[in-house]
Amino acid sequence: MSSYWSDFVKDLEPYSPGEQPQHSNITKLNTNENPYGPSPAVLQAISQMANDDLRRYPPADAQQLRQKIADYYQLSSAQVFVGNGSDEVLAHIFNGLLNHPQKGPLLFPDISYSFYPVYCQLYGIDFEKVPLSADFCVDLTDYERANGGIIFPNPNAPTGILLGLDAIEALLQKNTQSVVVVDEAYIDFGGQTAASLIKKYSNLLVVQTLSKSRSLAGIRVGFAMGSEQLIEGLDRVKNSFNSYPLGHLQIAAAIAAFNDEDYFQNTRQQVIAQRQQLNTQLEALGFEVLPSQANFLFTRHSRYGAKDLSHRLREQGIIVRHFNQPRIEEFLRITLGTEAQNKQLIEALKLIVS
Repeated sequence: MSSYWSDFVKDLEPYSPGEQPQHSNITKLNTNENPYGPSPAVLQAISQMANDDLRRYPPADAQQLRQKIADYYQLSSAQVFVGNGSDEVLAHIFNGLLNHPQKGPLLFPDISYSFYPVYCQLYGIDFEKVPLSADFCVDLTDYERANGGIIFPNPNAPTGILLGLDAIEALLQKNTQSVVVVDEAYIDFGGQTAASLIKKYSNLLVVQTLSKSRSLAGIRVGFAMGSEQLIEGLDRVKNSFNSYPLGHLQIAAAIAAFNDEDYFQNTRQQVIAQRQQLNTQLEALGFEVLPSQANFLFTRHSRYGAKDLSHRLREQGIIVRHFNQPRIEEFLRITLGTEAQNKQLIEALKLIVS
């Protein structure tokens, strides 16, 4: 502990990201990255932007990208906010829109994105974890009570289970006095975005990222969509923190990714096809697999512990994610890889469980 730290720092428990091994001989199925690279158009856009203009500051509002996202989702640019990955966007949301102790605690699922309680600790936000149902689903009727805000991923992470828009709209109809944030990091792998509800509900904020379905985890671009009032609040926080959130290369890459719809749809469908195939293969080996609409599967075996399975897969050069926490300590989260990577995983599991 450093005597130079501010008082609150000593009590922080930072988020622990998934392991990022540097060895090329590792099959990495632990951090939900897309197994397919970014669009060639993205790489070309980055190359063209890598010139002397990098000496200049980028546009502070990233207006061209905001307009591109707005057009894609049939919104106005004033209804779009962008940042360095969805984690930075979420940080501004927690700080600027979800801290209302006079209304009640912030509500989110007990099994969910583990950054949520970290943000609450960082910004001093009172929160309450709402338990998932026995079958690991989010029941939004449990959130129909006094609160300072509501946030949940859809599909949920790490379970991968999707909520329909009807359930989200039913919550919005009853929860009108606080912000409802739908974190859609994985929505493109099987769900329908809640962005279509923004025009009807001024307290709805939808968050997405280009890290997953558009293969740009290494570029760091995320965005939020909501009413002009909510976006103005986020802009005020951002401009009091970092008035230049995105660089030239990020903006160029993101615009190119949205422009290449054919590539996006093709790789998205390949991931979905691999998910269906791997699900069937895991069940044939005796695994229980939760119904996922994300780019990962959440699974457990009745006869083999998840921690042991994780270690034995690592011995064969395959890394998956194990969460050592109550209710899910016997599950593994397995990112969908290429067909060859998924085949390698299945062959390794056959040796372990046979």
